[in-house]
Formats: sequence, C-alpha cells, structure tokens
Amino acid sequence: MRMEIWLKMIVYINVKPNFKEEKIEKISENEYFVWLKEKAEKGKANIALIKILSKELGVHFRDIKIKNPSSRKKIVEIKIEKV
Repeated sequence: MRMEIWLKMIVYINVKPNFKEEKIEKISENEYFVWLKEKAEKGKANIALIKILSKELGVHFRDIKIKNPSSRKKIVEIKIEKV
C-alpha cells in the first residue's frame, strides 16, 4: 500500500470584493491583501480568489481550500508539495 503525504500551507487573506481592478499584495510570508472585481455574492468572489491565488502561487486551483468562505478575513489552506 502506497501512501502520499502532502505539505499544507495556511495563508491569511483580507479580501476586498467589488473593486475596480484585481490585485494582490503580499504583507508577509503567509498574509495577503486581495482586491477582487467580483461581488461577494453566490461564491463569485471566492472563485475569483482561488483563481488569483492559483496564478500567484503556481498551484492547481483544486489544491486551494477556503476554510471560512463567508468571511472577508479568509483562512486558506494550500497543498504545496507531495512528500
């Protein structure tokens, strides 16, 4: 039986939805500010956040999980590496 072990990174993100442009600012190693064009309704802003993080961090979008999707101060878990 083969077992895969993934390393996970926790990132804290302050999200500003419904902004005129999308941008991301790294505050520290595990903290970001993200401005999104999408409105915070029906999960649209969360999907946009996952896309921008995927591009910025170079990980597949399926490896990103938002732990508290209804908050603007999000805790995001990212699978980063297979051991």
